[in-house]
Amino acid sequence: MDFLHRHIEALIFCAPTPLPKVEIVKCLTEMFEAEIPETHVDQAIEDLVEKYQGEDFSFQLEHSGGGFHFLTKPAYQTSIGILLRQQSQKRLSTAQLETLSIIAYKQPVTKGDIEQIRGVNSDYSVQKLLEKELVDIKGKSDGLGRPILYGTSTKFMEYFGINELSELPQPKDFLQPDNQIGEERD
Repeated sequence: MDFLHRHIEALIFCAPTPLPKVEIVKCLTEMFEAEIPETHVDQAIEDLVEKYQGEDFSFQLEHSGGGFHFLTKPAYQTSIGILLRQQSQKRLSTAQLETLSIIAYKQPVTKGDIEQIRGVNSDYSVQKLLEKELVDIKGKSDGLGRPILYGTSTKFMEYFGINELSELPQPKDFLQPDNQIGEERD
């Protein structure tokens, strides 16, 4: 079955986005012209995950964004950070992060809703998020003028390393300091 591991490894390596298990099975079935048991694919993926957890590799096989893909290990975060800083034009600005978080938590949402929450015009931020494919147009609202509705994309999931929106931190998870006036007394 070692050949199965190598084929799965090659498929995941070549895929431009996280590769779902369903697509892996479909490719293998077509290639071998025979039904590949899903349990064999599961076992092969588990073996590959274990293989790449070893010290010999600077990357590992991860399940995120709805599929499997190779990601660098946290130990190499510093060198990757330098590269990413050098390519900073691809980084998200504070305005883009604010806009993206509103879209992620309130989707589907109109640009007017985003601007009402942020208090400033968000045309540029929304446009940049669309260009970076972190946001998709989800349709049109039934409201006055039928404004466009925005939501997060599968690339958003991949970018933040999550599989579902439910994995986003919830507002209750953020520590809110108590509003106090004066000094605290015991």
